[in-house]
Amino acid sequence: MNSLQILGYAGTAASITAALVMVRASWQINTARLWREEAEAQKTRADRLQADMTEIKERLARLEVENARLVQLLTQLSPEQLRFHI
Repeated sequence: MNSLQILGYAGTAASITAALVMVRASWQINTARLWREEAEAQKTRADRLQADMTEIKERLARLEVENARLVQLLTQLSPEQLRFHI
């Protein structure tokens, strides 16, 4: 084997190695992009669920206040009837 053949094989090996490095880098970049998009989607969903939970808590607090007021009014109107239904 002469030096020209060795250089030819080395060039081919270098080209294959470079191609493999490019494919691996591309795969890593695409994987990172996919994970980033998935993380953003999950954050958006979590933010929406947090807003829903906050709204539910606020509604519950209002209902508890309203319920306490209604119990107070019913107690003032007819305490005996209220005791039988509780």
